[in-house]
Amino acid sequence: MLAERVRRSTQPRILLTGATGYVGGRLRNELESRGHSLRCLVRRPESLLGRAGPLTEVVRGDVLAPETLRPALEGIDTAFYLIHSMGSDGDFEESDRRGARHFAAAASGCGVRRIVYLGGLGSPGAELSPHLRSRHEVGELLRSTGIPVLELRASIVLGSGSLSFEMIRSLVERLPVMITPRWVDVLAQPIGIDDLLQYLVEALDVPLAESRIVEIGGPEAQSYGALMREYARQRGLRRLMIRVPVLTPHLSSLWLGLVTPLYARVGRKLIESIRHPTVIRDPSAAELFSIRPLPVAESIARALCEDDRQTAATHWYDALSSAGEPRSWAGVRFGNRFIDSRTVTVAASPERAFGPIRRIGGGNGWYAFGWLWTLRGFLDLLVGGVGVRRGRPHPDELRVDDALDFWRVEEFQPDRRLRLSAEMKVPGRAWLEFVVEGSAAGSTIRQTAIFDPVGLGGLAYWYLIYPLHALVFAGMLKGIAKSALANGVALEEE
Repeated sequence: MLAERVRRSTQPRILLTGATGYVGGRLRNELESRGHSLRCLVRRPESLLGRAGPLTEVVRGDVLAPETLRPALEGIDTAFYLIHSMGSDGDFEESDRRGARHFAAAASGCGVRRIVYLGGLGSPGAELSPHLRSRHEVGELLRSTGIPVLELRASIVLGSGSLSFEMIRSLVERLPVMITPRWVDVLAQPIGIDDLLQYLVEALDVPLAESRIVEIGGPEAQSYGALMREYARQRGLRRLMIRVPVLTPHLSSLWLGLVTPLYARVGRKLIESIRHPTVIRDPSAAELFSIRPLPVAESIARALCEDDRQTAATHWYDALSSAGEPRSWAGVRFGNRFIDSRTVTVAASPERAFGPIRRIGGGNGWYAFGWLWTLRGFLDLLVGGVGVRRGRPHPDELRVDDALDFWRVEEFQPDRRLRLSAEMKVPGRAWLEFVVEGSAAGSTIRQTAIFDPVGLGGLAYWYLIYPLHALVFAGMLKGIAKSALANGVALEEE
């Protein structure tokens, strides 16, 4: 650890602003994984508690409070400026202007050698939206003190959790028929989030004698309409788009607010920005950077796979209330997925608590409402599914990829975790996971059902079947706890 600290102390130090945002948060992880000496400027340091790496320095500051900037910029070699006020309900252009001026002045006074700024694509000679105009103005203000600024201009960012991707996801998943205005046909140059992060990382070492603007994006120009059609194709959805000649940004933003996670003012600013083409006109990025961005179809596929990785890696109980707040009806919504999670604590070792889980299904049954599981299997057979006739290969042993009735073992950690992927016919994808952890009282068993709906049919299926699922899963967990104990007594249930 001492050697690591010494090595990091000799590295050029990096300041990251926007570290709690979508791009900034991912860039923070990327820089930490590469061992960079990092300092994060945030308004609320507690927001990075437990998220920033152990060697990352977190300081309190705000670009609108200039007195807080000099302490954050002292000793900094390169500063990433990833701040904009798109979600502000006030004069976001004036806020962006003041913040850029304050930051540029403080960076100049502290001897910062380079600023890397993420701006927006758009031809300077065109009629730009207020949002894009502000992004360009921020770049000009950062350059005003003479510090070399590398301004990367990007268009639509495709990645799980990005503003544009979540808008596309929500529209396609929820609307079989879409009334689309003219802006869905305007060309943009989307870039995958992984490619964008690589550009930002490489920007640390790009030769930069003076300020420079570099346009970045994927290899192809695509409209939002084309992106929605590609998303629908990969999700197996059929969607009809009906063009209308007039739909103002205000009406469009209200429409987006109804059917997507975007609230109206953000939606309006986004739509105003995409009413004009945002495509690459200067190809110099290919000469400066080693990155060869992925095509749109692969970027969308990666975004969907990222959802799967999060589902596999995330402890869903971290997203649930630990303060005893009531669970919302039909479970917790996490991204596009529904999560229904419950726990029980038993006076048994983890090995003993996991035993009934290891033996679940097949001839051992599902510990509660066996007739309902049989009925579900019969209905699955009627619609061409696998039913429950497959059973399980061994009554007491499991391995990854084993068939287990109409489930498949996706992950198996002995005495710790079992994750099943559904192979029954459902309008979406489903998983059932069990995790056992030792506790002061013995062991805590957490059971989590996860459903990724496809279209309106998937949403309807989840809401209609949820009361039955809640009954069956609650009974199953009680049955597992009872089987884990010699006397059949569970100590505490949540």
